[in-house]
Amino acid sequence: MRLPRRMTQRWRLADIDAAAAAIRSGDVVAFPTETVYGAGANALSDTAVKRIFDAKGRPSDNPLIVHVPDADAARRLVAIDNDAVERDFSALASAFWPGPLTIVLRHAAPLSPLVTAGLDTVGVRVPDHDHALALLRACAVPVAAPSANLSGKPSPTNADHVFRDLGGVIAGVLDGGDTGVGLESTVVDCSREPYVVLRPGGVTLDALRRVVGHDRVVAHDGTTTTAATPRAPGMKYTHYAPSIPLHYVKGDDNAAVQRYVHELQEQSRQRVAVLTPASGGDRVVAGDRLVTCGTAGDASSVARALYACLRSFEQCDDVDVIVAYGFPSDGLGQAIMNRLLKASSTIV
Repeated sequence: MRLPRRMTQRWRLADIDAAAAAIRSGDVVAFPTETVYGAGANALSDTAVKRIFDAKGRPSDNPLIVHVPDADAARRLVAIDNDAVERDFSALASAFWPGPLTIVLRHAAPLSPLVTAGLDTVGVRVPDHDHALALLRACAVPVAAPSANLSGKPSPTNADHVFRDLGGVIAGVLDGGDTGVGLESTVVDCSREPYVVLRPGGVTLDALRRVVGHDRVVAHDGTTTTAATPRAPGMKYTHYAPSIPLHYVKGDDNAAVQRYVHELQEQSRQRVAVLTPASGGDRVVAGDRLVTCGTAGDASSVARALYACLRSFEQCDDVDVIVAYGFPSDGLGQAIMNRLLKASSTIV
């Protein structure tokens, strides 16, 4: 159910008390993190959390991540009855918080069951953004927050993206400028051993292994779950999709991409945009439109730019299909490819 139209405020850091008051009163407030903008509400309130799902059009069986201002607040929300897991939780928190890591454990606090989608686990994290931390401290409640976009669309990396999707249905947007990482947090499930990376993000698998040990954490196989309730966001439903069909061409073969673009243009009479990182001019692209996404060899720049690039097609009436090059899948590239594949309607 979509919420009735209303005035959505644009707040700055100086307005943090107003934003916090809105959350305490049960409203939804979008706020910046280092990853993407989140749509936050009081995680203890069924009414408040339901407003997140209604605003986004989000399926109710998709659990939410809870944001808190520090590791102590996160620890109060989870149950750990294993010394090794307790030690690893502390080590991960020390190494990566504040930062783009969500840790999934059995929940211990009286969170709204809408947050956990009925699971016995919850994902918690401490974001690395001054606006987010100020908001979390000021509202003094755990804040459930998925990305602040309509469900299925690319996540927002600036306040204007949020206004386009949720303006008129949420209380306000805390404007903190562009986000730094650009992709959602890494989600690691520590409720079972070995730990499993359910969603790749800004903290790589290798980085996690350096902290807890190589054999204690493994990668999820990347398949879309068919479980009634996924254990983390991004595992079950279509996500990140632009308004125009996105076709991903496997690998990094320029000739293969050009053949496919030519086929779409000549045989299907489609107008093609090509999405590729800037490569210093050594890559010749023959699409009707070129959209550069970061810089080749710089995964961080690609991650920061990806969602904004996908959103750039929202007002586009001169393109029928987007063709995307692949990216190296090591390190942060694994997270980039995870999002690109989930956004694609066709994989060639």
